[in-house]
Amino acid sequence: MTGDRIVLGIESSCDETGVGIVRLGADGSLQLLADEVASSVEQHARFGGVVPEVASRAHLEAMIPTMQRALEKSGTTLDDVDSIAVTAGPGLAGALLVGVSAAKAYAAALDKPLYGVNHLAGHVAADTLEHGPLPSPCVALLVSGGHSQLLLVEDLAGKITEIGSTIDDAAGEAYDKVARVLDLPYPGGPPIDKLARTGNGCAIAFPRGLTGPRDAKYDFSFSGLKTAVARWVENRERDGLEVPLADVAASFQEAVADVLTGKAIRAVKDLGVDTLVISGGVAANSRLSGLAAERCAAAGITLRVPRPRLCTDNGAMIAAVGAHLVAAGAEPSGLDLATDPGLPVSQVQIL
Repeated sequence: MTGDRIVLGIESSCDETGVGIVRLGADGSLQLLADEVASSVEQHARFGGVVPEVASRAHLEAMIPTMQRALEKSGTTLDDVDSIAVTAGPGLAGALLVGVSAAKAYAAALDKPLYGVNHLAGHVAADTLEHGPLPSPCVALLVSGGHSQLLLVEDLAGKITEIGSTIDDAAGEAYDKVARVLDLPYPGGPPIDKLARTGNGCAIAFPRGLTGPRDAKYDFSFSGLKTAVARWVENRERDGLEVPLADVAASFQEAVADVLTGKAIRAVKDLGVDTLVISGGVAANSRLSGLAAERCAAAGITLRVPRPRLCTDNGAMIAAVGAHLVAAGAEPSGLDLATDPGLPVSQVQIL
């Protein structure tokens, strides 16, 4: 590869419409030029979760304005774009179709190569926009509203192996459900995190799922924890006792962070690597990042966590995956690119 390349990324897997633009240097370095996001979260809040049809319509309305803002922010034009990357899965079927259709239209109109990429790989790649290339191999803990996974990352252009995953609720999903129990706003992560800072994380001994000696050592389960919180609150209310909301939030959050970091540290040690990357929307949680920093420091493990803006869904992370594929000389996807709502993380690209 000679000369710099401009890679445009489009993200529309759930309720954020993201457009990111990165410059891929001849030496393989990445420079973030623009990261614009339009969220439809407020439209979903009254339903307590994402409504697929509402999300799809919001993407349709936001795509062009978000693209225009990204181009303006980056100081580039569509003519400057060398390659286009787009989330092809996993995600909501209708939402994915909006993003992929837009990417196909831009690729066809500009006669530029198109790369259909994996949303989950994007979350890991987001860290390279802040901290540079990932050491190979490393372990990534991916935690979001729909995913809680431990990954062995050897090559962002194509070799990512899932070593553990949730068997029921993802961590972010548990946050949303507990927030509903505590009568807190949707999405539940930020309000629980804020409330927990004034509470005692050791006040209530909530269960740690799948942490027994015979349990799958890299898998997660948060359904039982969510139910335990709901039952504890119900029992207090039934007995006419005050519910200490801050202590409940802090104790729930402590249980989640304890399990996530404990299993991630175990994976890093077992696999003989020295770097842990935490990514996804829940990576922005203060207790998760704080406990991970404490445990990694004690174990001599390098911890990498992108800044909060890059943890949530965005187009920049998709552009980063596209840039890694371009740098590796990967074959572009065709204009007949299909979406895959259940795309496994091991498949970084759809051809």
